Amino acid sequence: MACRKDKNSANNNNLNPCNQYTPIVFIHGFLASGDTWAGQVMRFTSNGYCADRLYAFDWNTLSQGADNASLLDRFIDSVLQITKASKVNLVGHSAGGGLGYTYLSNNQRAAKVAQYVHIGSNVQSGPAGNGSVPTLNIWSPQDLIVQGGNINGATNVRLDGKDHYEVATCKEAFEAMYEFFTSGKKPKNLDILPENTLSISGKVLTLGENQPRAGADVKIYEIDATTGFRKTTTPLHTLTSDARGQWGPVELNKQTYYEFEVNTRISGDRVVYYYREPFKRSNPLVYLRTLPPANSFVGLLFSGLPNSADQSLLTIFAASQGVSAGRDSLLVNNLHVSTSSLAPPGKNAIAFFLYDGNNNGQSELTPVGLFSQFPFLVGADVYFPTSPRGTISCKLNGRTLNVENKPSASGITIAVFD
Repeated sequence: MACRKDKNSANNNNLNPCNQYTPIVFIHGFLASGDTWAGQVMRFTSNGYCADRLYAFDWNTLSQGADNASLLDRFIDSVLQITKASKVNLVGHSAGGGLGYTYLSNNQRAAKVAQYVHIGSNVQSGPAGNGSVPTLNIWSPQDLIVQGGNINGATNVRLDGKDHYEVATCKEAFEAMYEFFTSGKKPKNLDILPENTLSISGKVLTLGENQPRAGADVKIYEIDATTGFRKTTTPLHTLTSDARGQWGPVELNKQTYYEFEVNTRISGDRVVYYYREPFKRSNPLVYLRTLPPANSFVGLLFSGLPNSADQSLLTIFAASQGVSAGRDSLLVNNLHVSTSSLAPPGKNAIAFFLYDGNNNGQSELTPVGLFSQFPFLVGADVYFPTSPRGTISCKLNGRTLNVENKPSASGITIAVFD
């Protein structure tokens, strides 16, 4: 399960009001993972839900031949067994919405679902479950990936100005879901409420394919926010992922910048260094992605990434919305990366892979690699020398993350903006 159980609440549901809510299962979209829902999970816990009422289903959106509906069915059965609930509420975004409708087209499976939320996904002829499952449909006319619209017989919510990813992650979508699941009750909090004690956990899995990496080492370092350098050579915490790729939980401090070093110890896998903004609240969906095997479909996409002592490889991940030219500002060492050629609105750019694609020691900001063939992914020619040791400054819409210019030969550097 993606969301760890709250041990105190799991023992006796009758003593814990937060466990009286119907469990929610979230399905992510194309090329995404369960951490799509991290912000919404924290909003639900900010409004009285127990952590063990919230689950994210990870699936391989590139494996079209797989029986994903059966995989989802087994996942939902396990949630029902853990929670002792009779039904779940189901939420599907984008391709996850297509999977949601496929799943609910079977009457036996539909009987396990109390309510369904369809977000940023294709217009359907009627409510899910062949019309039997109450359906909330959330869409945006500014979603340029999927052309949404109202569904006859469903509760329809139009969110103007939201991109394809943002329509699922924004607080307005949370508000609509919360009211739908609670028969019109308004949430007390639309923002994520800060906590003093933070419990952090998540998964190690492969990018795009979501295959768990068991036995991976996860080392956590506190870093200097102004330089991105580690404050100590010894990690604060060292953890190992289990058979499902899960790691943690571990207690971390609020208002603190951390680096997560991930080493799968699998031959051919590259070490990955994750830099994150400070955590505000306990988060069970901190995902640490590694590159898939080189011989896989997604692995071929990354075959041209540098592995050099002389240049850094930096990926910037926007976890809550796409980056669009004209609306958003993404600067890396004061270079504007959110240009109309790299990040047009129709791209809905989520992840930027930045490196010296032609090895000329210059930053030309031209597209590199095969990334132009996919939505959400951008490859751009940006040169980061590794000598002398220094800082790469990443700024997204006024927020700053500073990372170290590690050689790409030592691993891949990822800056995550929540």
